[in-house]
Amino acid sequence: MKKLLLGLIFLISACGYEPIYLNKNNDLTTFSKITLDGDKEINRKILNSLNIKQDTLIDSGNELIVKSSFKIEETAKNTKGKVVSYRSSASVQFEITKNKKVLKDKIFYQDFTYGNRDNKFDLVEYQKTIKNNIINKITEEIILYINLK
Repeated sequence: MKKLLLGLIFLISACGYEPIYLNKNNDLTTFSKITLDGDKEINRKILNSLNIKQDTLIDSGNELIVKSSFKIEETAKNTKGKVVSYRSSASVQFEITKNKKVLKDKIFYQDFTYGNRDNKFDLVEYQKTIKNNIINKITEEIILYINLK
């Protein structure tokens, strides 16, 4: 039993396993210029989650451009004209350039469809929760994109 456990530990430690969410690209966490456009809440949460900082003293030539948008649409109405369902969607264009050459560029998109609520306060709170969940999913996708490519 001890030999099996020791052999298993040896194999796991020697297989080259690395956590996916480990930030391997340390040079892509500090930028000489960060440009944010669109929804301020989405941009702020993405930068905080990714631990990205702007340092104008370092002239690395790295530039980050984040363009985001969030919208809530009515997707269906009943026969009386009352909204039955909504769709919340967010898109984020994430671009990293170095010396005006594009290193990484991708558009991330998430949406969620949900039914209406009788209480408008509950609907607004639910929409805030959905927005946070969508932002978290997009942030996870950005982390994977940065670390895997």
